[in-house]
Amino acid sequence: MNDLSSVLAASVAVILDNQSTSGSYVACPDFPPYRYSWFRDGAFIAEAMSRSGQTGSADRFHGWCSDVVGQRRDRIDRLIARASDGEPIEASEHLHTRYTLDGREADEEWWTFQLDGYGTWLWALDTHLRRHGGSRLPYLSSVAATIEYLAAFHDHPCYDWWEENVDQRHTSTLVAVAAGLRAVSSWPDLDGSRLAAATADRILERVAVEGVHDGHLTKWLGSTEVDASLIAAFVPFGLYPVDGELARATIGRIERELVPAGVHRYGDDVYYGGGEWVLLAGFLGSYHAAAGNDLRARELLGWIAAQADGDGHLPEQVNTHMLHPEDEQRWIEHWGPSAKPLLWSHAMLLSLAADLDLEGHARSTQPELV
Repeated sequence: MNDLSSVLAASVAVILDNQSTSGSYVACPDFPPYRYSWFRDGAFIAEAMSRSGQTGSADRFHGWCSDVVGQRRDRIDRLIARASDGEPIEASEHLHTRYTLDGREADEEWWTFQLDGYGTWLWALDTHLRRHGGSRLPYLSSVAATIEYLAAFHDHPCYDWWEENVDQRHTSTLVAVAAGLRAVSSWPDLDGSRLAAATADRILERVAVEGVHDGHLTKWLGSTEVDASLIAAFVPFGLYPVDGELARATIGRIERELVPAGVHRYGDDVYYGGGEWVLLAGFLGSYHAAAGNDLRARELLGWIAAQADGDGHLPEQVNTHMLHPEDEQRWIEHWGPSAKPLLWSHAMLLSLAADLDLEGHARSTQPELV
């Protein structure tokens, strides 16, 4: 199934089929390590559903996130108090990055301390409510708690988008946090709005000093390398102009080093051999759409659609142009075949279609759950 309209419709259906009654989205139903819900993946999925007219689906996810945070308000307060007292906090003690579909911490060990998902959730929630005119009132308490948590810990090293390098301060994490804090900083009657704005400003000031090398954003503060997750700083977060020098330098280096057809995560990636990630092709396509390069954006849209199988399912990555093919088999032996269908991949296809004014093709004939 490579017809674009069919893959777009299948994408909405796959996401709806894999949204739990609690509102969470499973990252991938057929890949055991991903049978959980991530704030990061889910926020981008909810944004795609919001843009595709599936308002109720996005509402349910945001409600789930709000509940997860609200249930951990006391824990957030204790973590902040301990940090204020100078007490060291282990990475495993922080809020988790993935939860069971009913909002519990997973039993298995994982790379849990990731801050970007909480910032991305704030950004996606604000964007959704502005788009559809929803009420902010049900979210005020959990958003305020999230602001306090991010303000207290944004400058702590943590795992990145790819759940690696816990000893670094990752530029993609920092810009996700800044985008979320800046988005909610203008909410009326929100406790912490000034804290959100001030923290976002501090983050971006630090990124400007420590997260830029040779005119481009870097993988982490003090690095000279790039990572494809940096695309989000420009689109969809909109923290920097898409036609600015920083964008051109960052995207230019990513395309030179990481884009044979789809998009690699980073140069040393060995996960499943370091294949091309479908969702990152969506981010890159959305950047080009915003920059007025529709031809390039449509080329990437077509590449994504071509990766769908006969059921319209998109994978996490494909094993073409692998960076380290010698490492693919050990991951297959460890966890089985690479994840498919990955809901985040489907979401980025939908968002790119919306960026190219193809929203009508993204509608599903499947009704929303009520």
